[in-house]
Amino acid sequence: MRTQLTLILLGLSLSIAPAIAKPKAKAKADIAAGLKLVEENCAVCHATGKTDESPNPKSPPFRNLSKKYPLKDLEESLAEGILVGHEGPEMPQFQIDPPQIRNLLAYLTSIQAK
Repeated sequence: MRTQLTLILLGLSLSIAPAIAKPKAKAKADIAAGLKLVEENCAVCHATGKTDESPNPKSPPFRNLSKKYPLKDLEESLAEGILVGHEGPEMPQFQIDPPQIRNLLAYLTSIQAK
């Protein structure tokens, strides 16, 4: 009886393992794509990692964004093109498409300071 129960539980865990692995792999891919996006478009001014300093002192480190804004609320601003909350003419208009927004938010969420 114990052996049968063990085999059933083993079979169930093996059958759901791929379903669990796919979302984790997708999340990692989204985070990696978000990192690439910020490195290419934002790192010239903003700290984009967990410990680096912003090259432009006026530009907040991305790891602290959730202290000022709920990250989920940034989705709409990103979809419309980020302009609000940036000082000075040096901040370029920044427009990205919905998959890039998902990737950016996944990355930002992954680096937020505790």
